[in-house]
Amino acid sequence: MRATLADHYDLAPSLDLAEAQRHIHARMDRVLPFADWAIHAPYVAAINRLKKERNAVILAHNYMTPDIYHGIADHVGDSLQLAIKATEVEAEVIVQCGVHFMAETSKILNPAKTVLMPDMAAGCSLAESITAEGVEEMRRRYPGAPVVSYVNTTAEVKAASDICCTSANALQIVEAMEGDTVIMTPDRYLAQNVANQSSKKVVFWPGSCIVHELYTAEDLRAYRAHDPEVKILAHPECTPEVVAEADFTGSTAGIIKWVHDHKPAKAMLVTECSMATNISDELPEVDFARPCNMCPYMKKITLEKVLYALHTMTGQVEVEAGVAARARVAVEKMIALSRQLGV
Repeated sequence: MRATLADHYDLAPSLDLAEAQRHIHARMDRVLPFADWAIHAPYVAAINRLKKERNAVILAHNYMTPDIYHGIADHVGDSLQLAIKATEVEAEVIVQCGVHFMAETSKILNPAKTVLMPDMAAGCSLAESITAEGVEEMRRRYPGAPVVSYVNTTAEVKAASDICCTSANALQIVEAMEGDTVIMTPDRYLAQNVANQSSKKVVFWPGSCIVHELYTAEDLRAYRAHDPEVKILAHPECTPEVVAEADFTGSTAGIIKWVHDHKPAKAMLVTECSMATNISDELPEVDFARPCNMCPYMKKITLEKVLYALHTMTGQVEVEAGVAARARVAVEKMIALSRQLGV
């Protein structure tokens, strides 16, 4: 990869390119020293130039590193925001800076577009925890109950489900389902947190996120005892005990909005650690505590891999047509219902 790129691009650290792109660096000045920006700047310049040549757009999740989030992304957001944006982009090529199920979702919604995944090994513990057969097992155990599957699932699982959800709209989606019992897959903690607020009986598949399950209520209580002023914001993939300790619980987009709206003096984001880094410069008045549980899958996506994918047009994501058609129904139902409910 590196040798191929070196034959076509000058990627040596450059203070000149760093200076020329200082306006981009200004978005992450608080967290990325200018000397380090000189290392990233040649990649950022090459990628942004190549995007135009390839008629490409980059969709980046909130967990990307700041050089990607601020340097090359055309659109950033949580899973719901990126799914919606994937239906709106006009570019011929989508580069997904996130994990594999996100790229599959973009391809499901854009079968005629080229969707590139910079690293096919960027998976997800939740997506890997369940199969379409697992969905059918749950249907047999709870006959007639609708299946609400998290977008953090493979295309095959989406295709076997009635509708998808994200952490931003899970409660509203579940409440909108017919019947008294709803099956949720695959995140047990998201399902339990929804059940604590829902009028429905929520049954679930026992999957979990390797990042969010590491946080404990004891850790949060200890931090609050040390610093009573801190506002704790937790993602609903955390355990119910962690959520109970938080001042606010929401999706990554919801957490970002809460911090922007309330501007607490001190905030601790109980989620993947790039989140606080990416919004630090937007909120200089907020002091971010930085507990860090890092997603090893998200961090597989780098500037070098993005440049290589765009240069070679490799890492194309494909979804079998029949699977994609059924999965598209579940995802489009989610988007339509989210818009209807205003979430």
